[in-house]
Amino acid sequence: MSDADVRGVVFPFAGESRSTSAAGRAIVADALRPVDPIGAQAAAAESGWRTAYPEHFRRLVVAGLSSPEAAVTIAQTGAAAVHEHLAWASVDGSEGTLAEAVAAISAGTARKPAAPTRELLTETQRGTGAPERTLKVPYRGARLEGSALRQQLDDWVTRGIVEPSVATAVGEVIDNPDWLDLSDRKVVVLGAGAEMGPLRSVLRWGGEVVALDVPRPDLWRRLLNDTRGYAGWLHLPVRPGPEHAAERAGANLVTEWPLVGDWIMSHDGPLVIGNYVYADGANNVRVCAAVDALTQVVSAARPDTALGFLATPTDVFAVPGTAVSRSVAAYQHATISRAVRYPLRALSGGRLLTRNYVPGSDPGLNDSIVPQQGPNYLLAKRLQRWRATAARAAGTQVSLRVAPPTRTRSVVKNRALAAAYAGAHRFGLEVFEPATSNTLMAALLVHDLRTVTPALAHPWEHEAHEAVHGGLWTAAYAPRSALGLAAMLGLGSH
Repeated sequence: MSDADVRGVVFPFAGESRSTSAAGRAIVADALRPVDPIGAQAAAAESGWRTAYPEHFRRLVVAGLSSPEAAVTIAQTGAAAVHEHLAWASVDGSEGTLAEAVAAISAGTARKPAAPTRELLTETQRGTGAPERTLKVPYRGARLEGSALRQQLDDWVTRGIVEPSVATAVGEVIDNPDWLDLSDRKVVVLGAGAEMGPLRSVLRWGGEVVALDVPRPDLWRRLLNDTRGYAGWLHLPVRPGPEHAAERAGANLVTEWPLVGDWIMSHDGPLVIGNYVYADGANNVRVCAAVDALTQVVSAARPDTALGFLATPTDVFAVPGTAVSRSVAAYQHATISRAVRYPLRALSGGRLLTRNYVPGSDPGLNDSIVPQQGPNYLLAKRLQRWRATAARAAGTQVSLRVAPPTRTRSVVKNRALAAAYAGAHRFGLEVFEPATSNTLMAALLVHDLRTVTPALAHPWEHEAHEAVHGGLWTAAYAPRSALGLAAMLGLGSH
C-alpha cells in the first residue's frame, strides 16, 4: 500500500487493520439509533456485513417514512456519523476524526495537512463555439429537440421509464431556452471526467465550469481539447510550472480537499457544487466523504452555494402510489406467463420473479440494490442523499435527481451487471447511453436552479420527484428477482 493510500480521508483501525465493514456498520447503526434503536442494534451486531448490508440500508429508508422529522434526523445523524467514523490522517502519521478536521478548518485553526502543501492556481480555457440556446438531447443517433424531444419524453412517461414530473420539468426548460445560460453561476464539477456529469452540457450552453479531477494529463488534455469547440469557460486547478496546463492540472480530493476548498472559494460569484465523483471499492467512500467535508466548509463560508447530486437508481427508494399501480398492472399482464413464472419461483425458493410491491402500497418501497456493487458503493451514494436532505432542511438550494441505469465504463467492466443491463429490456427497463443520461440530467439541474423547489410534504417525495429510474420503479418484478434472468438473456444476446 502506497503512502497516499494511508493519508487523507481513511477508514479507521479496527484492531490491527483498517476495516470498511466495521465503519459501515457503525455509521448505519448511528444513523438509525435516534429513530429505530432496534434496527440500530441489528446493524451494529451484523456479522455478515458484506452480504447482509442491503437489509440495513433498506431499514434506513423504512425508518424515515414514519415522519418528515425522522427522515431528516436520519440524514443529519448519518452524515455526521460518516465524519465521526472516518479518520483524517496527516503526513506525519497522526490521525484524528474527519469531523475534527472539518471543525478546525472551518474555524480557521491550523490542522496538519494530509499531503505536502502546494499552491493551486487557476488556468482558464475559453471555447470558441457559439452558445446553444436550444435544449438538444442525444438519443439513438439523433439529437432530439422541440417537438421530437417532447414526444420522446411522453413515450418515456407512457412506458414508465421516467416519472411524469421529468417531462414537465424538461418541457419547461424547452419553453425557456434562456435558462440554459448559466453564466450567472459558476458550476463546480467535482469529478470533471465523469460520464454522468454536466460539464460538457454547461460548456455547450456557454456557462463557466470550475472543474476538479485527479492529476491525469490524458484526462485534462481531453477536457481542454473538447472545451475549445464549446462556448463556455473551463477553469482548472494547476500547480505552478512551465509545463503544459494538462501536465500540471488536478488534485487528489482524498488528501487535498482543504486545498481544493480554498481554490473553489477563490472564484467569485454564486457557486453550484456538483458531486459526480466515483472510485472503486472503499475509495468511493473516501472520496465522497472528502467531497462532503469540502461541501460543508464551502457552504459555511458561502451560504448562497447550491448543491447538485445524482442518486443511483440501484438503491432503495420510497415511490409514489402511481408507480406501484403501474407495477401491479404490469405484473398482471406480464409477457412471462404464469405457467413459467410459478415453476421458476418454486424452483428458486421464491427468489425469482416476485412482485415489485405489495398491491395498494402508497408509498411503495422499491429495492433495486445490486448486491455485487457492495456496501461501500451504497454507503458513498447514501451519504449524498443524506447531505441533500440535511442541506435542503437547512434552507440550501439542492438538486438531487435519480439518474437512469446507464452504460458507463464502471458498469460495463462489471460483466454480471453489463449482462443484466443487456437483457433488461425484456423486463420493461431502459438502459441509457451516457450522452443521453448526462444531457437529460443536466437539463433537470438547470430546471432546479431556475425554479422554486416545490413544497413537498416529506423528504422521500423530493427524492422521487423528477426521477429518471429507467423503469425500475414501475416494472412488474422486484429488480433483484429478475436480475439473474436478465443477465442470462443479456449474455445470450451477444
